[in-house]
Amino acid sequence: MTDVKSKRLAGGETFQTADRLHSAAIHLLRRLRVGDRESGVGPAQLSALSVLVFGGPRSLGQLADAEQVRPPTMSRIVAGLERAGLVRRHATEDGRRVRLEASAKGTKILEAGHKRRVESLAKALSSFTEKEQQQLGELTDLLQQLIRNL
Repeated sequence: MTDVKSKRLAGGETFQTADRLHSAAIHLLRRLRVGDRESGVGPAQLSALSVLVFGGPRSLGQLADAEQVRPPTMSRIVAGLERAGLVRRHATEDGRRVRLEASAKGTKILEAGHKRRVESLAKALSSFTEKEQQQLGELTDLLQQLIRNL
């Protein structure tokens, strides 16, 4: 890395922007998660269920990887989701592994939560001018590109 680039990353404008973006993303998610309490499902279970609803069926190991937890932890999370009727297990062809998928009830809960979050954001966005909303739309495109670069 060049000296100029490393200085910019270490304490300059690029680092400060990254720090502000990191903080804003965390605060936005925390504010939106407040409405998730209505689902009656805990945050870890909702997160795992989200992977299955929006990403499709997975093995326990794949789900643990996606959620960045160890398989025993994911086993406990999935057991709770199964007890609540939100996830189903299906045996694979070789019988040694299972495939997990969201049930219709689990999908309904996740979709309702997604709708609440989007409605909350839309309500907050409505207080911005049309130009500001357009700028936020452009920023969203940049954020999606940034996510792909990570």
